[in-house]
Parts: sequence; C-alpha cells; structure tokens
Amino acid sequence: MTFSSQKSVTRVATPQAQVRAAIVRCDITPPVGIYHRMWGAALHDKATGIHRPLTATLLWLASADESSADDQILISLDHCILDTPELVSIRDAVSAVTTVAAERIHVMVTHTHGSGWMSRKRSEFPGGDLIGPYLDSLCDKLARLAAEAQPKLQPATIVYGTGRCSLAAHRDFFDSERGHAVCGFNPVGSADDTVIVGRIATPGGQMIGTLVNYACHPTTLAWDNTLLSPDWIGAMRETIEQQVGGLCFFLQGASGDLGPREGFVGDTAVADRNGRILGYSVLAALEQLAPAGTEYVYSGPTLSGTWIGTWKHLPCSDDQKQSQHEWNWLTIVAELPYRHDLPTIAETTAKRDYWFAEEEGARAAGYVERIRECRANGEQMTRQLARLNALAPGKSCPLPVTLAFVGDALWVLVPGELYQVFQLVLRQRFAPKPVLVATLTGDWQPGYIPPAASFGYGIYQEVIAATSAGSLELLIEDVSRAITSRMSAAS
Repeated sequence: MTFSSQKSVTRVATPQAQVRAAIVRCDITPPVGIYHRMWGAALHDKATGIHRPLTATLLWLASADESSADDQILISLDHCILDTPELVSIRDAVSAVTTVAAERIHVMVTHTHGSGWMSRKRSEFPGGDLIGPYLDSLCDKLARLAAEAQPKLQPATIVYGTGRCSLAAHRDFFDSERGHAVCGFNPVGSADDTVIVGRIATPGGQMIGTLVNYACHPTTLAWDNTLLSPDWIGAMRETIEQQVGGLCFFLQGASGDLGPREGFVGDTAVADRNGRILGYSVLAALEQLAPAGTEYVYSGPTLSGTWIGTWKHLPCSDDQKQSQHEWNWLTIVAELPYRHDLPTIAETTAKRDYWFAEEEGARAAGYVERIRECRANGEQMTRQLARLNALAPGKSCPLPVTLAFVGDALWVLVPGELYQVFQLVLRQRFAPKPVLVATLTGDWQPGYIPPAASFGYGIYQEVIAATSAGSLELLIEDVSRAITSRMSAAS
C-alpha cells in the first residue's frame, strides 16, 4: 500500500468512563518491634523503625446510574501478602458497615516486601505477639474507612491513558559462572514498560484521584532493611499527589518476572528514587490526557510554509457517550491443574525441622554465613508449608477472576503472581481498549503462575509454583474467551 492510498484516520477516541467514585486513605503502619522478617537471608526479626507509613487506599466505584445496586469497593493495602482468613475478615467487616456485598469487595496488596509478613501463624517468632492485635485493628480501620467513603461518592469521569516507564526490568537471570538461575536484574531480558493511568475528576474538573497500573515487584529493599516501608510505592504516590492533587490508587500488574533495575538493597534512598522514576512517568502520561468528554478530531489543512494538518478536541459523539456508561462486572473461575510433583506436607516439615536444627548448631559455632544459609532454607520450607496448607483440595486450583467493563476500559482482577505475558497478550488482543490488570487481588494463592517456557530451568518462581506448566496459558485463554463473549453480547 502506498502512502497516498492509505485510508486517513481522522478521529482519535479518548477512552473514558462515567461513574460515581470516592477515594479515601488511612495509615495502617504496624508498631515498631513487630515481626518483620520477609527475607530468608535477613538476620533480624523485628522492625526497628519506619521508612514511610504503610497506608490503605480505598476506591469506591459505582455505576453512573444511581438506581444500580452493583457498587464495587477496591482496597489497596501496603502489604506483601495476607492469609486468606484475614482477607475474608476484611471483606466481611467492610460489608457489614456498607451496602456492598462481600463478593463485591476486592482486597489487593501493593506487594511491598518492606511491610513484614503479617501472618498469625508467625506469632511464635520475635515480635510475633504483636501480629494478631495489629490484624484485628487493621480490620476495624478498614471498616471505618469504608464508612467514611460511602457519603463521599459523587459523579466522576475517568479519563484513561498510557505512558511508559523504565523502572521495571526482567528478573530471571542465569548465573553462568555458578551454573544456576538467580532472581535478579537481567540486562538482556524484555520488560513490559506500560503504565496505564486514569484521571478521576468531577464534572467540574475537581481532581478526585489518580489510577496507576504498573507491573514491578516492590523489592528495592531486601534483607538488609529493618524498617517498615511501602518500598518505592510510597515515593511514587507522594510525587503524583503533590503535583496533581487527589489520592493515588495503585494496582500491581503482572510482575512475576519483573522487578526494579536497582533492587535488593538496604538503602531507603534507592527505594524513594525508584518511586520518583515511576511517579514522573505517571505525571507525563497524565499531562497528555485529553479533556474529559472530548475526542481528538482532524479539522483540516491550513496553508503555511506547507499544508499543516490541524486537530482539535471536540465533544464526544452520542455513541461514545453511551459506551462510557458501560458498567458490567462478572467473575469466572479458571481451573488450573496442580503440578504432579508437588512436595507433601510431611516432606516439607522434615526439611524445615532439619534446617532449624542446623541453624541452632551454626549459632553455637558463631558461623554467621551458615546461620544465614540455614535461616534462608528454613524460611523457604516454612513458606512452602503455608502454601501447601492453603491450597484448595483436588487436582486443580479454582482461580476466581473478576472482569470489569468500566466505560471504555477493561479491568482484570486476579489472585496470585502472574508473569508479564498475561497482561501483554490481553492488551494486544483487546486493543485499543485500555486493559488494567491487578494481580494479588483476593488472595496470594496459588502463588506464582509462570508460563510453560520458564519451567525446567530452576527459576525460583517455577520451583515454588503450585500449578503445572501451561496453567498461565490456560488462564489467558479462559479470560480471553470470557471477555470476547461479553463484548459480543454487548454489541
């Protein structure tokens, strides 16, 4: 096709949604001295201080049609993972003080590894006695936060856009000198740099908040960090909110194989720098957003030194306005087969006990590196036991996935930790519709879900995966079919 025979595109739609919205936040920082150890290599157990506060941000979304009773609540917590019973308690507590059913309350974590592991099962460890009271208070705080949000619900427009950020890097690396895989920066690996943003504002233009959907593990801070921290997410939110106002609501994307280029350090200044990298990218994307209620239209040539093609922001067509009111939420369940070589609880318990005994011997001998090795291996077995005990019975894992058609955009809320290919494929298949992917929503189980091609190389995420090779591909197809079916029915 020659240049002159190409059909001209003269209108560029601005993806938008007409909704009712409210965003509120509260501080959920645990007390200093609480059990904090998140890393196997860490030599400390208790948090010694606070880098930045941990927060809970609650986004209440509702249809623009006030007669609809399908309100949804999304809660983003600065935690790494929470046990399933805690998530159930949060949903029940929030539902009890609102008009929203528990199944329409979506609890997600930012996945910061600086928050500590808040599990009642760790109450026996140093500082663990503070975990139970903390989790009880967290439930109460979130219920109060939801009650605060409900009367603030007001008409709003979400204008969606896309930016780029180089913070995330591929983190599956092969150490050729030692002959095995490591989890760390891979200079030649590909990394999804997509940032999906949303500007949420009132009809009068008053800023309510900002949506940020990006995929990158919050693992700037690792075993040398003893401070409670939201990792890079804290500085990212601060950078955005100071510039544009409102509150920033963050959704962690499919980042199973993605982490910050510079990470696994103890320096909080690096975490803040990483946060500003994404914050500035988000601000750039927000600056490019078109005004609400408009589309970008070619308005014809003007003769100057040559013919200059001019474009203008003009009001949306009636068809576009209708699509912006779409509000449909549905949940599907994908059955993902468990791997055939899952270790048993008995085997894992025996290995854990072995490493605990070895640690005691290393301490008696004053052998620091051996202590670190034993603690790391013991921690791996403790986590494996938690995973095995939490898995649903049977030969497959029933994975609930929430699909939301919010105006011109598609939201995908999914448990577990997925590789970036999940969001890359969905965004390619359903372009130009903005696709927001929020992992670690509803649960951390079944943990990592890597693609089939990553199995068999000793990569960490594959080694601890509970589901079999090919599960991610099955999930992509199940989700794609459900989206396609819904879009076909709507048209």
